[in-house]
Amino acid sequence: MIRSYKILLLFLLPFLTATNSDGQQITDYASKIDSLIQAKYPRSFNGIIWITKRGKTKYLKTHGYSNIENKTPFTLKDNFRIQSNSKQIAAVLILKEVEKGKIDLHAPIRKYLPDFKQHWADTVTVHQLLNNSSGIVDFTKPLSFQPGTDYFYSNPGYGLLRPILENVTGKTFIEAANSLFKELKMMNSYCYEIDKLNTGLVPGYSVTKDSANLFNFKNLNYSIESWANFIPAGGMISNAMDLHTWDQKLHKGKILKSATYKLMMAYEITARHESFGNEKIGYGYGIRISDKTPVTYLGHSGKGLGFMSLKLYIPSKDIIIIVLQNYYDTDSKLHYYYESNIREIVINSGLAK
Repeated sequence: MIRSYKILLLFLLPFLTATNSDGQQITDYASKIDSLIQAKYPRSFNGIIWITKRGKTKYLKTHGYSNIENKTPFTLKDNFRIQSNSKQIAAVLILKEVEKGKIDLHAPIRKYLPDFKQHWADTVTVHQLLNNSSGIVDFTKPLSFQPGTDYFYSNPGYGLLRPILENVTGKTFIEAANSLFKELKMMNSYCYEIDKLNTGLVPGYSVTKDSANLFNFKNLNYSIESWANFIPAGGMISNAMDLHTWDQKLHKGKILKSATYKLMMAYEITARHESFGNEKIGYGYGIRISDKTPVTYLGHSGKGLGFMSLKLYIPSKDIIIIVLQNYYDTDSKLHYYYESNIREIVINSGLAK
C-alpha cells in the first residue's frame, strides 16, 4: 500500500509543482486562483483575470458572463468601467504637461484656477491633488487638514485636475485623455460621456448575497458638469488588453521621461487600502507603492457603478496582474475580496519571487 502511494505521488508531483526558467520550484498559483474563483462563497467571481510575466501569459481565465441575462461569455476586448484606476491616467496627463513646462507641481492651484472661489486654492498645490494630501473633502467645504500633512482619498481633489488641464492645454480633459489613448494604441479606451454611445461597455451589476441586479447609472442623476469633474477620478473605460498595454508602456519608459516617472513613483505619505492588505503603503501620483514588502509591487484599484478592478505591476519580474469584474457588492466587507486574494496568491508564489 505504501509503495503504491509513493508511485502515485511521484506520478502527480510534476502536476503539483513546477519550475521557473532558473530551475526554482514555484507554487501552483494557477490552481489556487482556479479554486478561488470557482467557489460559490461568498459569491461567484464574475469577470476576467490576466497575468503575464515578461510579456508572456501565465494565467488567463474568464468566469461568469458579461451579460447575465443573455449568458454572454467574456472576451478580452470587453470594456469595463475602471473607476479609480482612472486616477493613474489623469496623473500621467498632468505629468506630461509638467514635462512641457506648462504645470508646476508645487505651485498653488490658484495659478491655474484664478476664478476658483475657495481660499484654500492659494495653499493647495497640484502635487497635493495628485498624492491625495490636499485635505479636500468637497469643493464647498474647508480642508480637513493642512495641505501636505495627512492623507485623504479625495475624488473632488482629482476632479480639479480637469479644469487645470483644460486651462493649460486649451483642450477638454476628454479630448486630452482620448488623444493619449489613441497615441498609445489603446483603441478601446475612452472617457465615458453621458448620453453618448459608449462602445463595448458591458453592463454592471449590483450584487447581494442572493442576486445580481443590473446597475442603473441614470439613477445617479449626474449632470454633464458634475460627471465631467468625476472623469479624472473614476470615469474612464478600458479593457484587459488596453490596460496591459498601459502598464507595459508606463513602466518601461514609453509614456513619461525617466525623471518624471520617478516623481510619479515617489511618495511622502502612506495609507492602508482594502485591496492592498493591512499594512500602510505609499501613495504616489495615482499609484499605490508597496516597497517595504518582500515583493515590491505597484498599482491601483477601482470600484463602484457596478464594477471592480485591480491592476498591479511587479517590477522585479515584469509581472502584470489585471482583474476586472462587472459585479459590485452591496456588502462593503466583500469589496475587493477576489482582487485581494488574487494579489496575495501571486505575490506569495514562486512566480513573483
